[in-house]
Amino acid sequence: ISEAHAMREQNRRNQRLAAMGEMAAGLAHQLRTPLSTALLYAEHLTNENLAIQARQRFAVKTQERLRHLEQLICNMLQFVKGDSIAMHEVSLSALLSELQRMMAPQLQRAEVQLTVSDNSHDVCLHANQDALCSVLSSLLENALQVSVAGSQITLACDVTEDTVTLTVGDDGPGIEPAVVEQLFDPFFTTRSEGTGLGLAIAHDVVRSMRGEIQVASAPGAGSRFTVRLPRKT
Repeated sequence: ISEAHAMREQNRRNQRLAAMGEMAAGLAHQLRTPLSTALLYAEHLTNENLAIQARQRFAVKTQERLRHLEQLICNMLQFVKGDSIAMHEVSLSALLSELQRMMAPQLQRAEVQLTVSDNSHDVCLHANQDALCSVLSSLLENALQVSVAGSQITLACDVTEDTVTLTVGDDGPGIEPAVVEQLFDPFFTTRSEGTGLGLAIAHDVVRSMRGEIQVASAPGAGSRFTVRLPRKT
């Protein structure tokens, strides 16, 4: 009986450690993009020849990214504890502008263009802006990683009476059908440095907002990730 009890305790401990590892890997993935952006802005602040107005602008942007990091940590802790994600009115146009600002440094460094098509017509969505921004920035970052200098990434927002559709497209090498089927599985990755949690977390976050995320891709034809969310609660 003592041996069986010890085995059960060890199994529970291993499960807790696995959950902690999954949370840490997921948090690292979520923080990567805003942290790299904050670091780029901070690097500008070390330029002694930077004008006062430019320095103030980069300081404000750095503070914005750090506050975003803080919110992401809070969201992740809520997710781990099983708390529901706070929902509020989100301006789709403001969300697209935020994503453009967030991704601008990485896009410029990679010499990749982001084309945004805002067809939201000033519509607001009942969702969590930080969580949705995190999902879309993760999709944009993935698109950037498969894009070459001089290529283009697209971000489009379209609305109907009942649905909001947000689409991220790239002109990358595309994805094999067998890989597409596993993209949203936890810990599945085709990159040696990947955690395999980015798309799995994005999938769960979108589902928590009563939406769905899909991918359309083929080798040599690029990829399109589509997030669909209901406009009404």
